[in-house]
Amino acid sequence: MAQNRDGGNPFPDSGELDNPFQDPAVIQHRPSQQYATLDVYNPFENREPPPAYEPPAPAPAPLPPPSAPTVQSSRKLSPTEPKNYGSYSTQASAAAATAELIKKQEELNRKAEELDRRERELQHVGLSGTARQNNWPPLPSVCPVQPCFFQDISMEIPQEFQKTVSTMYYLWLCSTLALVLNFLACLARFCVDTSSGSGFGLSMLWLLLFTPCSFLCWYRPMYKAFRSDSSFNFFVFFFIFFVQDVFFVLQAIGIPGWGFSGWVFAIVAVGTNPAVAVLMLLVALLFTGIAVLGIVMLKRIHSLYRRTGASFQKAQQEFAAGVFSNPAVRTAAANAAAGAAENAFRAP
Repeated sequence: MAQNRDGGNPFPDSGELDNPFQDPAVIQHRPSQQYATLDVYNPFENREPPPAYEPPAPAPAPLPPPSAPTVQSSRKLSPTEPKNYGSYSTQASAAAATAELIKKQEELNRKAEELDRRERELQHVGLSGTARQNNWPPLPSVCPVQPCFFQDISMEIPQEFQKTVSTMYYLWLCSTLALVLNFLACLARFCVDTSSGSGFGLSMLWLLLFTPCSFLCWYRPMYKAFRSDSSFNFFVFFFIFFVQDVFFVLQAIGIPGWGFSGWVFAIVAVGTNPAVAVLMLLVALLFTGIAVLGIVMLKRIHSLYRRTGASFQKAQQEFAAGVFSNPAVRTAAANAAAGAAENAFRAP
């Protein structure tokens, strides 16, 4: 068999053919130091301990995009801070509108409380069955003359008009005081100069005439106008108080012989008697203040009158209703109609 192999026998022994490890493809992959396999691998041979654990370095934060820094973007809003959804002017107008609504609501609540208080008072008076007793002028009980009017500004006048009515009442008191001082000044002038008797007499007349007439003719209509929102009383007040303001101005001027210790009459009296002149100058200053305050209050009440919705047509309706509802007027009209009818039947 060896001879056949050496001599180039193409048929090798069966043993060689049956051994798969003799295949050249397997022989070239046999273990070696350059090509180690699992058979020659020793895990415990010359092994060094692994290095200590080191955490990885944090990644650098991304840079923000380049933009112009603003105050609003750099500041974080707190959870309770409202966001800015509009411009400053819009927010200011909204805040002003909210404040105006709150103010109107408070005013309506105040008016409702005032109406409730007045209604309770009226109900109390009605349930008690006693009519209101007159309390003005405040006279003592021993006086034979009793009060003629009932006046209570805090009860009868709405709260928004109480200050105006009180100011007009003090204006009437000041005008009365000025007339009293004017009478005393004219009396002192008459004592030092008997030729001024006409002025002294007129000062007495103005005191006796203006004191009650001013209260009845312009203060009471103004009081009733604000108490019941009466257009007719408003018109009466405007007409009469305008005339009163004219007299206030004439009193402040002080034309000699008219019975007013104004500026002109006081300056004339300086050369005669300085003491009397000083008293007359004080009266003239008081008259001037009353005249200025009267003009201011007339304008203020006129503005309030325009806000109440009163009109001349409403005043005419109130006047007609008041005239026809008056028992004396109705009786006089019935008697006049009956007399006219009787005369018509008697005529031939």
